[in-house]
Amino acid sequence: MQFFSGFSISKEEYLLEDFLNTSAYTISGFSYGAIKAFQEAKKKLASRQRVDTLQLLSPAFFQSKDEKFKRLQKRAYSKNKIIYLKQFLNSCFEPYEKKIVQNRVSNLEELDELLFYIWSLDELKKLQEQGVKIEVYLGGKDSIVDALSAKEFFLEVATVTYIKDANHFLQTT
Repeated sequence: MQFFSGFSISKEEYLLEDFLNTSAYTISGFSYGAIKAFQEAKKKLASRQRVDTLQLLSPAFFQSKDEKFKRLQKRAYSKNKIIYLKQFLNSCFEPYEKKIVQNRVSNLEELDELLFYIWSLDELKKLQEQGVKIEVYLGGKDSIVDALSAKEFFLEVATVTYIKDANHFLQTT
């Protein structure tokens, strides 16, 4: 399995182990890492490498958010990165107890990609047509992404598991 981490964090796989498919032909990504996992799956298939499953865990889905929201996020990050990241991480765990994850260096370009990324149904369908099983996992109490909009979007191309009481890390306690 190849795993891609979320924005500004690393080594969070242990929080998601109940959902992860550990097959050598699985590509998984959490939050921002879901974008990177999707891109990697397309790249591997283009070079004729085998991909059986693409797992998108709480994928960064902000295409339902308005421009004002996105600009405010970027402004807050630029103003005080440390405070922004602390609040961001706390929001990822709400409404449950915060767990330990490692921080990694992030930058404004990554935040920009995360906020303005547009998921392509056509590209997802191409993966599906090439035999890739797409799995999406979303939490109903996710305070980072609009899980209901993401659910509606991905239902056309993926098996969507919507966990009503789960947060962004898909935790229910």
